[in-house]
Amino acid sequence: MTPSPHQTDLSPERAVAAISRWLAVESPTDSAEGVNRMMDLVAGEAADLGLTAERVPGRDGFGDNLILRAGPRNGEPGLLVLSHLDTVHPIGTLANDLPVRVEGDRLYGPGVYDMKGGAWLALQAFAAAAHGGLARRPLTFLFSSDEETGSVSTRGLIEDLGRTSAAVLVTEPGRDGGKVVTGRKGVGRFDVHVEGRPSHAGTRHADGRNAIREAARLILEIEGLTDYARGVTTTVGTILGGTAENVVPQHCRFAVDLRVVTAADGQDYAGRILGLSASPDFRVTVTGGMNRPPYDAEAGAALYAHAKALARDELGLDLGEVPLTGGGSDGNFTAALGIPTLDGLGIDGDGAHTLQEYGLISSIAPRLRLMQRLLETL
Repeated sequence: MTPSPHQTDLSPERAVAAISRWLAVESPTDSAEGVNRMMDLVAGEAADLGLTAERVPGRDGFGDNLILRAGPRNGEPGLLVLSHLDTVHPIGTLANDLPVRVEGDRLYGPGVYDMKGGAWLALQAFAAAAHGGLARRPLTFLFSSDEETGSVSTRGLIEDLGRTSAAVLVTEPGRDGGKVVTGRKGVGRFDVHVEGRPSHAGTRHADGRNAIREAARLILEIEGLTDYARGVTTTVGTILGGTAENVVPQHCRFAVDLRVVTAADGQDYAGRILGLSASPDFRVTVTGGMNRPPYDAEAGAALYAHAKALARDELGLDLGEVPLTGGGSDGNFTAALGIPTLDGLGIDGDGAHTLQEYGLISSIAPRLRLMQRLLETL
């Protein structure tokens, strides 16, 4: 395959310094201000790279989004790169628990692995492909603001951009030593509200109907739906109930996470959760549904084969795949539309969503190069 004439400066020192600037801007999803500071930073860097950016105002309390466009305007379906600039780490993590630092080949910092490292390297690759003259299709890059909480405000934007694309490249982190992701479980999110009857815990205990006790019964029922053989998991992750120690609780609320392999199981298990029934003298209300559809590996099989050949022939790498992972991404949306989607193209490392999160510095250059060549050859 013909190498690109446009090469980027891939020195580890430059990459570490540049990504560290991104890590220094804390951008948890629930901080629109922090996310918008990241969008400002990326827009400025894109301008320095000769790229123009369209700012899409955020809604529903989330931060803004950024769209870059480049490449030939030849009427062909384009290539779409998806990155998110929000993280799970609250403001203060940088100063207290996860400072930016280098230890050997590891760059630590909030969101470096999930996914600022991958977003940064993809921006450099996008600019190189934009200016190299080899891109065959229009190029679009979306930086989104709310992926970590389910992309509620950006799903429509992602799907609209996806529908005009021949392929989608997602910069979620590499897995298990740099493997790309070719399939993901679908994700469902539900909120359950149980209402009982309050009473004095000492003098009128028998008159009460304890919402927490009824919630506990329902939680055991929900957790019992987990079926590892089918790849179905149900998790009650948060619970809130009661008003005071001496009051039989009237209210209890809890959140449910559902993961499934197939769309049919998503419909089946979502129906079971939405159809939860209360015991006499209680009322249960369930809201929610499937948040991300399953991402079938078949949707991107040819795309993965192309990436694997590029990695082998030009980089001397054996690009492995993870055909199914439990975590969702924005790639779920485009894959479900039947658009070839390849995920896990970001930085390699480990520790997503933990205080030991790191990216491998040595993975930046080859993964940047792979992204650039995908944008030039697809």
